[in-house]
Amino acid sequence: MAGAAQRVVGAAGAFVDGTLPVRIRAWDGSEAGAPAGSGAPVVVLNHRRALRRLLWQPGEMGLAHAYVSGDLDVDGDLGEGLTAMWGLVRDGAIRPRRPRAGELPGLVGTAVRLGLVGPRPAAPPEAIRLPRFARLHSKLRDRAVIAHHYDAGNDFYELILDENMAYSSGYWTDLAAPVTEANLVAAQDAKLDMICRKLGLGPDSTLLDVGCGWGSLPIHAAKHFGAQVRGVTIATEQRDHINQRIRAEGLAGKVQVDLVDYRDIPTQIEEYGSFDAVSSIEMGEHVGDGNYPTFASILFGALHPGGRALVQQMSRRPGDHPGGGAFIETYVTPDMVMRPVGDTLTLLQQAGLEVRDVHVMREHYVPTCRAWIATLEANWDRAVALAGERGARMWRLYLVGAALAFEENRMGVDQILLTRPTATGRSGMPATRASFEPAAVSEAAGA
Repeated sequence: MAGAAQRVVGAAGAFVDGTLPVRIRAWDGSEAGAPAGSGAPVVVLNHRRALRRLLWQPGEMGLAHAYVSGDLDVDGDLGEGLTAMWGLVRDGAIRPRRPRAGELPGLVGTAVRLGLVGPRPAAPPEAIRLPRFARLHSKLRDRAVIAHHYDAGNDFYELILDENMAYSSGYWTDLAAPVTEANLVAAQDAKLDMICRKLGLGPDSTLLDVGCGWGSLPIHAAKHFGAQVRGVTIATEQRDHINQRIRAEGLAGKVQVDLVDYRDIPTQIEEYGSFDAVSSIEMGEHVGDGNYPTFASILFGALHPGGRALVQQMSRRPGDHPGGGAFIETYVTPDMVMRPVGDTLTLLQQAGLEVRDVHVMREHYVPTCRAWIATLEANWDRAVALAGERGARMWRLYLVGAALAFEENRMGVDQILLTRPTATGRSGMPATRASFEPAAVSEAAGA
């Protein structure tokens, strides 16, 4: 009698042209598909519910729900498995098709014998549930998205991120360097240093950091460049963490962080004054297309004439899906918009800012994500204790998928340096880029 794996492989032929190039291991212990030991990815069906999820939601979301819930696994390293399967799809080895009419009775019989007939399985509770009547990118909806994303708590993010608590791409001065915790710290230090240099920060320079995360840039700018920094965030957990760091570092007179929505910054400017520099590190993706002109105008309005702004932001190629994809929009950060970098430059220019430098850093996100993955895997039991089994699996899938998307140029990240010129057109910029590089790179170049 055929096992579940043999039945699944037989039925898959109605949905995929050619031989199924993966091996299936089913809940009853049976295996079928690509030959064992051939190097083909091994998909593990821990429960028949995995197939029921795929029947109700074929494609990315069915697979994501099945993986997060634990109904489906990939044997071995998830990153290697996803890379192999994505390559098979990209190269045409897996070509989806619709079942022919004559195949339908057999498929129904197989579904019945496998116990797949039944109600649609509920999405895992880790999937975001937004306020029912909140408008896209309203303050209520944006706060709900942020609250969902940071529900895992500061302890979880402290486990995953480096000591800077930098939740954005690092700057790896050697992309061939081993992906280690020490090298991640160095990459984040180099990124923060480079941002401060691009912004021309020095003793008593004033910086506004919009969407300041856990304070990596405000702390770095105050501690290493002597800047006076105001940060804004709408995440209470982040604000509380930064305040602890401010006290621990003795920076109470140098850094202040407020719970302020970026849209309310203009009402704070009278209290704040304007700034020598403004930064926004991987926050602009979350304001949405409709609000981006307002966001860009707020950056412009917060600057002194002759001041500089730096936006680090993720991007997509023209024609690609502008959001993070179905999985990210369901589990991680819904409402995100990643447009081609040229379109973002136009929006920033329309606000009155002058574009001075665009630094493509796509390859740098690959080792950054992989360092976070390595930390997650090394501390798996602790991650499960903090976020739950499903939560930890969601983060594993998210980070592995993100690393692959950046590696294969389906997502990008760019640093955009801008100025607010004076009325006479002065930018205040240096003649060359020499001052932008991290100290270690500058010293090596001059050695």
